[in-house]
Amino acid sequence: MNVDVEDISTVKKILHVKIPEEDVTRELDNAYGALKNKAKIKGFRPGKVPRPLLERRFKAEMNEEVSGKLIEGSYGEALREAGLMPLGQPSIDRPDIEKSQPYHYSITVEVCPPIENLNIKGLKLQEKVHTVTDEEVETQLKMLQRRGASLKTVDESRPVKNGDVVIIDYEGFKDGESFEPAGKTENFQVEVGSGRILKDFDQQLVGMETDSTKEFQVVFPEDYYNKGLAGLEVSFKVILKAIKEEILPEIDDEFAKYLGEYQTLDELKDAIRKDLERRYKAESERQLREDIIDMLIEQSDLEPPEVLVKEELSALVTNAHNAMTERGMSLEESGQTEEELSRTYYPIAEKKVREYLFLQKVVEQEEITLTDELLKQSYKDLAESINQPVSALKEFHDKDKDAYEMFRQKNIERLAIERIKENGNIEVVEV
Repeated sequence: MNVDVEDISTVKKILHVKIPEEDVTRELDNAYGALKNKAKIKGFRPGKVPRPLLERRFKAEMNEEVSGKLIEGSYGEALREAGLMPLGQPSIDRPDIEKSQPYHYSITVEVCPPIENLNIKGLKLQEKVHTVTDEEVETQLKMLQRRGASLKTVDESRPVKNGDVVIIDYEGFKDGESFEPAGKTENFQVEVGSGRILKDFDQQLVGMETDSTKEFQVVFPEDYYNKGLAGLEVSFKVILKAIKEEILPEIDDEFAKYLGEYQTLDELKDAIRKDLERRYKAESERQLREDIIDMLIEQSDLEPPEVLVKEELSALVTNAHNAMTERGMSLEESGQTEEELSRTYYPIAEKKVREYLFLQKVVEQEEITLTDELLKQSYKDLAESINQPVSALKEFHDKDKDAYEMFRQKNIERLAIERIKENGNIEVVEV
């Protein structure tokens, strides 16, 4: 067997494989010998059908079978001889077999691009930190207060004002006809001023009273999320059925007890402060990691393998679909097409592949290993963060090997980032 490698790019290679004539002839003889013993052709006893007749009748089938065996028997050896480790499934060009001739076929594969050793010594990094203020704690308390609010129907006769929650029936019209994208909706609850439909719509509700009816026109902006309404002027008929007010709980010790395992308001404030500090720290670490990745990417004009980019893109688009579904929104309602979604996420997928390849290079050149002790600690940290026993996590990973490999890979990458930070010059900046 002879193998020639054609370099299409740093990541794409074509292997041109030549299988000797004698190997082709042997496989053809074996295939036609087996066919001769089982072929049933009128006028011939089993095992007596002349080969020329078999070749005329079954040439296509035999070409498919024999070329498949030749490729299967030589593919692995061809890759070893070329010294290539393919990513994903290869593309194989398999022409017909020509009698008494060597068999030529080609394999197109994508491989990891070569990366020179990266400079991870003395990188100038900034760790952006933030000190939690009393005002931020108070803001969080007020958000919790809003979540604990109850709604009370306003009994007295008064007009709607901003901040009220109203119950309305509404219907949209275009050219005097009911307009499906703003179709008839009953018992719709909305906070006036929230802009849930449109702020201009909300302001038309201000001043209305219970059991009153109002007709008005609204112009939707060109970039409105519902493309069926974007840029259109729509007439609405609204019936105000009820006005409700938010009743906010007092922010005191009883409020703290209501929210959970807190005995006093001060305990709740301390918990809020610690949670904010944790979130700010996580964001600081995320930003520092992003800066490190950008610095690594700048060191090499690496071409990401398309097969890895497509895999990453598929995962990102799937996650986007799932996020929309959780919000009760379809792709059409988001105003995007599948193609637009893919175009949006493609640069992100490319960067994620580069990130993976560069961090793998750091792991390789720094000889970083994930020891059993480090893996044990990672399980402990994860278990504490999600409030699950370590045994449950390990049991899940025993059943889902892909999830285990992802967990392991994230920890190896974390070690690579830590190694870069240890060797870098980090300036702490208050933001």
